[in-house]
Formats: sequence, structure tokens, C-alpha cells
Amino acid sequence: MQDIPHIPVLYAEVIETFNDIKDGIIIDCTLGYGGHSSMILQNNQNIKLIGIDQDQTAIDFSKKRLGEFGERVEVRKGRFSHVIQEILQENNPKEIKGILADIGVSSLQLDHKERGFSYESETLDMRMDKDAPLSALNVVNEYSQNELEIILREYGELRNYKKIANEIIKNRPFSSAKELSDKLKPHMPKGKKIHPATLLMQAIRIEVNDELGELKSLLKSIKAAKLPHAKIAIISFHSLEDRIVKKEFASWAKSCICPNEAFRCECGNNHQLGKILTKKPLTAKDDELKTNARSRSAKLRVFQMDL
Repeated sequence: MQDIPHIPVLYAEVIETFNDIKDGIIIDCTLGYGGHSSMILQNNQNIKLIGIDQDQTAIDFSKKRLGEFGERVEVRKGRFSHVIQEILQENNPKEIKGILADIGVSSLQLDHKERGFSYESETLDMRMDKDAPLSALNVVNEYSQNELEIILREYGELRNYKKIANEIIKNRPFSSAKELSDKLKPHMPKGKKIHPATLLMQAIRIEVNDELGELKSLLKSIKAAKLPHAKIAIISFHSLEDRIVKKEFASWAKSCICPNEAFRCECGNNHQLGKILTKKPLTAKDDELKTNARSRSAKLRVFQMDL
């Protein structure tokens, strides 16, 4: 029996989202440790699931965990922005009935300090794919003042991004996440429930893994694939991701895509891809919050393709 290291967030909401899918293929773009995938396979007994992940440790674990489902499971290694394009090209669009993406760092990646995601880590890594060339060590110790300011402002949403970037430049090189967070702690936002270094680490992690670029590319690929009846479910963990998903889903739901200043519609008024199923994002209920504190930031948005 495997020791299950990761509690999937919004598990009940994900099951409910895909509950009416009776056959075809569901793609789990962020397989992780197989939490969502195992529940989907158990609940939807006639579907095939294709899981994607770039973390070999997660893939090895999930292959064992999902082994009981046999040929109903296929696992692909790589960035989901690239791999999903291959999957969509290889399969009949009518067969793709659901796509799930849980955009975030898994509990195991956070808890294993050697991965360098935690502010207590003695390393400075943060790569979801350990073979990727860019690590947090490169970002922190090699980026220019201007480059650091951009990621701290855009990805960390830190008001004093100039001061923090300057402190990094003055005190580097850094060799561990702990050293970095301890040194920058006096300059980080106060009075929040989260650790003072959380937004700093978030900004660096997003840069290392190009997380926002990956999400945008995923949504672009899904839109281009013209899937007739697929449900698209995206779980995000902070406002940057959620805004991207909200904006993209809103554009998919528009029939007229003429610019606002247009006097009358000239686009044909037939561009709607489907409808938004979640007017407001779904969030964790009290029972889940009690057992999994990390679910407090999770938001699920769902779009129903109808072409």
C-alpha cells in the first residue's frame, strides 16, 4: 500500500463537475500524485484518462497508484502546454470529454525541502521538472535589478518590489531558500496569515516554471482544438491565475467579438464556444478546510464547450 502524500483540493467539486461524463477521454493536465485522477477513474468507470506531468517523481508514484485501472490510464511526461497539443492532435475532438488542470505546487513538492519550494529549504531550486535548465538559484543570483523588479511586481504583487530587488542584489549570492527568506523577511508585508516570504517565493517559483505562460498556452490550445462538448475545469491558487482563467472563459462565451467602438456587429455574431458553468468560482467547503488548510486559496472555474 502506497503512502498517499498529497490531498487533492476541491475533490468533491471536481467529481461533481465530471460526474455526467459516461465515456470518452478526460485529460488531467497536472497529474501530480494521482489524487484527482484516481477519483475520476473510480467515479467514471467507462472513461480513459490521460495524465500529464513534468515531475518524474510524481509520474513514478502515480503509475503505481493508478496501476489498478490498467489500460484506462495513459501517462505522458512534459509540460502540459506542449503535451496537450500532441494529445489533441492524436485524438478525435469528439472523444475529448473533459480537461482538468490544477495550477499549483503539490503538497509533496512543498513538504520535501530538498525541492527548494519551501522558505525553510536548504536549497534554492523550485523546478517542477528537475531537468529544466532554469532554477531559483539562477533567478536570485543572476537576474538584473530590473528583471527582479518585474517578477516581484508582476508575480508577487509586492508594492515595495524595488526595495526587495535591491536587497537581493546587495546580499547575494544566496544558496538556500531559508537564507533568502530570512534575509528578506524584514522587508516583506506584515499582518497577513501567510508567512512573510510567501509572495517572494511565489514570484520566483512562477518565473522558474513559467507558470502563467503555461496556463495561457494551455487555454490557447484548448480554444484552437474546437472540442465539441468538453468540460474545461481549471483550479487556480492566486489572483493572477484566476484572472487569466476568468478573462479567457469570458471571451469564449462571447458571440460577438467586434471591438467595443464598433457601430454595429460585423463579425457574424457566431463566435461563442459554449457557456460558463461557474458564475463565481467554486471554493472549498468547511469540511475540506478543516482537513486541508491549503485548499483555502483554491478556486475552480468550469466552462462547457458547446460547438
